[in-house]
Amino acid sequence: MLTNRNLRLFLKFARETAVGAGNILIKKARMHNEVHFKGRVNLVTGADIASEKYIIRNIENKFPDHSLLAEEAAATDKGPEFKWVIDPLDGTTNYAHHFPFYAVSIALEYQGKIVLGVVYDPEREELFSAFRGGGSFLNRKRNRITSERALSHSLLGTGFPYDVGTAQENNLNNYTCFARVSRGIRRAGSAALDLCYVACGRLDGFWELKLSPWDTAAGIIIVEEAGGKVTDFEGKKFSIYDHYILASNGHIHRQMQRVLAGHCE
Repeated sequence: MLTNRNLRLFLKFARETAVGAGNILIKKARMHNEVHFKGRVNLVTGADIASEKYIIRNIENKFPDHSLLAEEAAATDKGPEFKWVIDPLDGTTNYAHHFPFYAVSIALEYQGKIVLGVVYDPEREELFSAFRGGGSFLNRKRNRITSERALSHSLLGTGFPYDVGTAQENNLNNYTCFARVSRGIRRAGSAALDLCYVACGRLDGFWELKLSPWDTAAGIIIVEEAGGKVTDFEGKKFSIYDHYILASNGHIHRQMQRVLAGHCE
């Protein structure tokens, strides 16, 4: 049985590990950082690898019987109970270009459900965290979603998939529609931080497609524990293994769903 005490201990570990990984990213950002290409616009840097090795080593030392799902390393399956879902550097393209918007994301899945998440922005020393039933926080301050009820007055976040230049489903139509009906859209390059910005009230809503589990695992619980809503584009319950995510303050959720359904009004 997973108790609140267990969750607090897991969260403390995840917070400390995320900050340690973030310190690695900051240190390597000041040095020459080797960049490799997984695709035309899909990068991996030496910092990704170093951060991930640090996180995995910490987890394996502390919880050797837990499974792992990480962006760069092969997944390990040690049973269905506990699984850590890791993005050692969300926003690699930003990082490689010295654009200071990237983060470390660590989440814990228990019996198929995300029970805690941590996202650390080392450039701003902002640590977002939440566990199920325990609230959502930015450092020591409780997160609160916005109260905005009109999509026309809302600031939104989004991103584009790596195959934006070749795929027919590339989010450009959605972007065009939301640009017409919202106050503005920000495409900053880190889905994990975009979700956290919904949680703390910097954005009213966020949508994206073709994301991976490690992109969203920590962010969704941080949004939900702040009082926000996370679904797929049709309003159905979201799983980190889905490819369409819609997160909002809840008040503008149906309005965003209509736009994503093709009602560009």
